Amino acid sequence: MLGNLTENGGKLKRIFIEPKLPAGLSPLHELATNLWWSWNHEAIELFHSIDPELFVDVNYNPLALLDELSMEKAQALLDDGTFTRKLKSVHSAFKKYIDEPKDDSQGQIAYFCMEYGLHQSLRLYSGGLGVLAGDYLKEISDRNVNVVAVGLLYRYGYFQQSISLHGEQIHQLEAAKFTQLPILPVRDAQGTWIKVYVNLSGRTVWAKVWELRVGRMSLYLLDTDIDDNNWEDRSLTHQLYGGDNEHRLRQEVLLGIGGVRALKAMKMEPDLYHLNEGHAAFLGLERLANYLRDKHMPFDQALEIVRGTQLFTTHTPVPAGHDSFPESLLRDYLFEFTNTLGISWEQLVALGRIHPGDSNELFSMSHLAIRTSLEVNGVSRLHGEVSQKMFNDLYPEYNYAELYVGYVTNGVHFPTWVASEWLDLYQETFGKGFLSDQTNHKFWSKIQDVPAQRIMDLRQQLKKRLLDWVRQQLQTDLTRRGENPRTIFEIIKAIREDALVIGFARRFATYKRATLLFSNEKRLADIVNNTDRPVIFLFAGKAHPADKGGQEYIQFIYNTTTNPDFKGKVIFLENYGMEMAKLLTQGVDIWLNNPTRPKEASGTSGMKAVMNGVMNFSVLDGWWCEGYKPGAGWALPEEETYPDPALQNELDAETIYNILESDIIPSFTNATPKVSANAG
Repeated sequence: MLGNLTENGGKLKRIFIEPKLPAGLSPLHELATNLWWSWNHEAIELFHSIDPELFVDVNYNPLALLDELSMEKAQALLDDGTFTRKLKSVHSAFKKYIDEPKDDSQGQIAYFCMEYGLHQSLRLYSGGLGVLAGDYLKEISDRNVNVVAVGLLYRYGYFQQSISLHGEQIHQLEAAKFTQLPILPVRDAQGTWIKVYVNLSGRTVWAKVWELRVGRMSLYLLDTDIDDNNWEDRSLTHQLYGGDNEHRLRQEVLLGIGGVRALKAMKMEPDLYHLNEGHAAFLGLERLANYLRDKHMPFDQALEIVRGTQLFTTHTPVPAGHDSFPESLLRDYLFEFTNTLGISWEQLVALGRIHPGDSNELFSMSHLAIRTSLEVNGVSRLHGEVSQKMFNDLYPEYNYAELYVGYVTNGVHFPTWVASEWLDLYQETFGKGFLSDQTNHKFWSKIQDVPAQRIMDLRQQLKKRLLDWVRQQLQTDLTRRGENPRTIFEIIKAIREDALVIGFARRFATYKRATLLFSNEKRLADIVNNTDRPVIFLFAGKAHPADKGGQEYIQFIYNTTTNPDFKGKVIFLENYGMEMAKLLTQGVDIWLNNPTRPKEASGTSGMKAVMNGVMNFSVLDGWWCEGYKPGAGWALPEEETYPDPALQNELDAETIYNILESDIIPSFTNATPKVSANAG
């Protein structure tokens, strides 16, 4: 769709114009407006084949690609028999997928999350939480479960990252073109765009509801950037995780309370509510209010019904990572609920506290979520235990192991993250039915029948694709920063095809210890500069704009890349996103993860690496505690040896060096055929 502004009686009015493709290409628009295309490899290739360079330039956005399509190019596609046959095949597969009947017998689930990492062109996510939520929605679609999701539609989303010549992280905000996003207004039976309101500190703030189709299911997004609101309230949905603590509170009121109101406005009555993190926990208050107002129930009875139909997934292993607000701030936004619920203010704020009578204690969103949910889970076995201990103070009369906090280990969406080359191999080897039964060990055991050389050849192919992309990206980024041409040439020339490539890419929170590898720079230099056994380390990731420690880590690593000992051997790739994540997890030889124990709740990037034949080298934290097997990767112990973090860091760094030198590098060298040092 194309947006435009026209004058109407002296006022500006927004209208929407749908571009007209030739009839023979109209299925392209239908495919582009449903995110199913983003995890169907044939559909991805179809859009890529239209104009490979332009597809990358428009951030892999098919609607933006079609907007740029000239009449001459459209006619050329119509005249291309190979393309039209491919289009017909992909569209037929899409229609067959969408038209499969949904089983509604199990009731409807409503899924709430602050962020969704569905595709790089949709700036609705910042990191692992959002990507997990996006994968969750795709898997829901594939399994055809009756789930609706609720979130916020961000105008700018999370920041885009660039790196200065001196290694500083630069935060760039780019407005999304809603007319190039696969979203549609949600309208009522009379055709009116559905709007809901929330009260924010004495003001009524309105939000329009948009629908984003994710295969067979819908994500409903609230947008306050509309004429009904003043500028401050319009900016409420501009940025993900931007602004101060009060801004965060306002967003969470909108998500939780406004989200429930949106579902009600659409005549939906979900049977179960799933909170993915505590950001949406206020939905429990709105649900309570609905039961009291509509069903005339007493508060205690309504609370039991809400608890019995609500579950909470926590992703954060440290108390400081859970959102909390002072009572003085909270009162301006929630006091109205005391009248609606028929309880005192002290009773209301007690829902978010450990000690109900302590007016100095902050109100915790996670505590509210726990008190209004019957089921609570962490996202790995170890994280479940950590969460039990963290929330034990809520129930001091119980031992932590007795709490009703369990765990469901995170997963990843297989079709999204597997390389098409691996997918072809799996389908050829495992046979029919594999994709619809991915947890069946009988399928996976057949991988033993694949010749080792074929796997090695596939690994080399994906690695070459990654390194070719790294060279091109470095050329672009270093030139933009004003780097010396000779230095650029030296860095690119130093990237050897026969090197062991180790990847480290994730959010640059300090507990993830991105700089651990540089504890002994001389020893690291010896490792990467061995001519006979070359090693390359690829780093990528963003630090939150308010996280100065994480930004210092990025600057340290970037500046290290300019050291003559590390040029072309240690590389930092800027603006980490989902497409880069695919290239890295598919192309590196080793995926490295060395967080401070036990602060890695899950760490799903390692799972993406595994499905692409990449080995993990990680601290036994998060999912790796359950996934590690000797001979199928490498591990640092789960237990810490020293109470002093500095000593523990030194021990872990030395352990990494020793395992690299004595096991990983020799094993790789012996398994890999020699190629020219200057190949590529």
